[in-house]
Amino acid sequence: MGMEDRAAAPIRTESFRASRPDLVGPETPQKPFPIHLSGAVQRGFGRGGKDLGCPTANLPDDSITPMSSVTEFGVYYGYAQVSREKDGKVVLPEEDGRVLPMVMSLGQNPFYKNEKMTAEIHIMHDFKADFYGHDMKAIVLGYIRPEFDYTSREALIEDIETDKRVAIKSLARASYEQYQRDSFFDLNGSSPKL
Repeated sequence: MGMEDRAAAPIRTESFRASRPDLVGPETPQKPFPIHLSGAVQRGFGRGGKDLGCPTANLPDDSITPMSSVTEFGVYYGYAQVSREKDGKVVLPEEDGRVLPMVMSLGQNPFYKNEKMTAEIHIMHDFKADFYGHDMKAIVLGYIRPEFDYTSREALIEDIETDKRVAIKSLARASYEQYQRDSFFDLNGSSPKL
């Protein structure tokens, strides 16, 4: 689906927030999931951590085609892993290289009036340092909600926090947890090979 075919994001309403489920997706991932993504982490706009309290890792444009070609703009959940190595040296601690739960925004971030599609992954972990340029792998397992526009930064932050809770609960099912041990990831703790 091309960007020109996508409708503008609707404004998020209070009634939507009140009706949001805390668990999404079927009991086992269904097509088109799982979707495997990988690439070197790029610098984005720098708003995730600074403005929203939710640091994100941006994937290169060419790495998101497997996802953007079969899904709609919105928020997704799954697992991600960041390589501990950069330029051939181990620079991140072991705990930063684990396979961890994530939420991902795929779209244009209408609150910020972006014109370019991005895939921004928030890994639910407190990293000790940034990891720009590190290789990252992600397995996307399900869909949380469509992309919305917001009337305030606070409303956006509130939905992001809800997205994180929904992702954790949705991933807590055995058929989803098994993907944390998927052979796509480096399970020896060194670094993901792309």
